Amino acid sequence: MPKYVIEREIPGAGKMTPSDLKAAAQKSCAALEKLGTDIQWVHSYVTADRIYCVYNAANEEIVTKHANASGFPANRISQVFAIFDPTTSE
Repeated sequence: MPKYVIEREIPGAGKMTPSDLKAAAQKSCAALEKLGTDIQWVHSYVTADRIYCVYNAANEEIVTKHANASGFPANRISQVFAIFDPTTSE
């Protein structure tokens, strides 16, 4: 299944408390349950004013459906074509 990085512009995201993050995760998971097995949330990174989410999904359309169902913005959806890390140099 293709992998996507979703950029979500959320002012003040870096100030979210553990309770806020838990509530956001619950909201996201509830939306995912309704969409079935064509989409899977891998993890997210929180910065000052953005959240970057990594998803495995059948296509970009279902990523957009998740954003609409969860109420979280999807300002940019980018398909990942390769992953590399320091071990790639070996």
